[in-house]
Amino acid sequence: MITFRELGLSSELMKAISKMGFEEATPIQAATIPLSLQNRDVIGQAQTGTGKTAAFGIPLVEKIDMNNDAVQAIVIAPTRELAIQVSEELYKIGSTKRVRVLPIYGGQDIERQIRALKKHPHIIVGTPGRIIDHIQRKTLRLQHVHTVVLDEADEMLNMGFVDDIEAILGHVPRERQTLLFSATMPEPIRRIAERFMQNPELVRVKAKEMTVPNIEQYYIEIQEKKKFDTLTRLLDIQSPELAIVFGRTKRRVDELAEALNLRGYAAEGIHGDLSQAKRLSVLRKFKEGSIDILVATDVAARGLDISGVTHVYNFDIPQDPESYVHRIGRTGRAGKTGIAITFVTPREIGQLHHIERTTKRKMERMKPPTLDEALEGQQRAAIEKLLATIENNNLSFYKRAAEQLLEEHDSVSLVAACIKMLTKEPDTTPVQLTEEPPLPVKKEKKRQIHGRHRKGDSRSRVSKVRSSKR
Repeated sequence: MITFRELGLSSELMKAISKMGFEEATPIQAATIPLSLQNRDVIGQAQTGTGKTAAFGIPLVEKIDMNNDAVQAIVIAPTRELAIQVSEELYKIGSTKRVRVLPIYGGQDIERQIRALKKHPHIIVGTPGRIIDHIQRKTLRLQHVHTVVLDEADEMLNMGFVDDIEAILGHVPRERQTLLFSATMPEPIRRIAERFMQNPELVRVKAKEMTVPNIEQYYIEIQEKKKFDTLTRLLDIQSPELAIVFGRTKRRVDELAEALNLRGYAAEGIHGDLSQAKRLSVLRKFKEGSIDILVATDVAARGLDISGVTHVYNFDIPQDPESYVHRIGRTGRAGKTGIAITFVTPREIGQLHHIERTTKRKMERMKPPTLDEALEGQQRAAIEKLLATIENNNLSFYKRAAEQLLEEHDSVSLVAACIKMLTKEPDTTPVQLTEEPPLPVKKEKKRQIHGRHRKGDSRSRVSKVRSSKR
């Protein structure tokens, strides 16, 4: 694997990348970033979940001139959700450099966007309909843009945005860099590439590079309010040596770490709001084994080299297949096997299938464990501890006391008492977690035939604007 330090990035950018928890570049990042830094046009053929936002975002931020207040780069995305997601990641990448990033999309107050545009953003991330709207109002000027990114180009084609994309590209200088990312490469996208790109380099990332062979992967379908008891029962049954529990938000991580400690587990949380010193301190404790459970957001999943992790629990299903692969990749290292268990609420089953399709791996369904099974698991751990003590320790000093006890009590009762003392009985201390809403359901978008709507057709315009509000 190539590390980001090997890509020759500025120290300013490296600070932000390290803060995000990135160390190793994914295949598409390793291939795309050097080409982009040389101002080459690039076509990246990659699924969602291969790290493509950072693949175009890192060189994009690197090239922003902080002495120039004009819009210097524009990222065109098919949906409002993707525009927000991309802008958030670009903001993090550009945080040390103080790059100004603005998302613009339908459904948000346009006057508010106009005011934000007057604050001189360097990078615009937007949906096609709303970008066109601002161009027509002359509230967005693109004459100083040096980089254009078309993200999920095939989705934009499916939603009938090809004409809008061509119109936007017509307002950008001819001398520019164009980066196009698409999971598939249908003919209309090839035509866009031929018309608007200069000798583009094709970078392909196959889904098979995302599979993780050494990890047993399971899922448990469960209601949100039953997740925590199920997690603690799994911890009692499986007795992981080192485990990572992933939560979707910083609040979730803080609450989970506190709740686990309340029930007697040695756990600490890690997320983006922690100082670098605190983050390193938590990781050191985890590696040394003074805490058994690390509770983390996705930031901690990326590029961290933690050996000895036996179990990964996805308390919240990850946003995308990329995050899933990064998360579970913390176990099953150096030829060892690992176990990954993902909690899924009934409304998130579609997201589970999306992950399975992208990673080309089926997860095995697991039943939520019972309280009795958790107690049995802790008993097994106690018995193993007893047997290990018999094998490894010098017991001669204790034998006289044992003989005296056996004169007064039967052997079965004595051994049972030892097992009971060593068994960590499942704790049912009430725990209150803030409920996280399920991930939004990804709706299948109807494919539109290219060329069916002509520019200026009012029905086409309305459907596009509606799509941009999604």
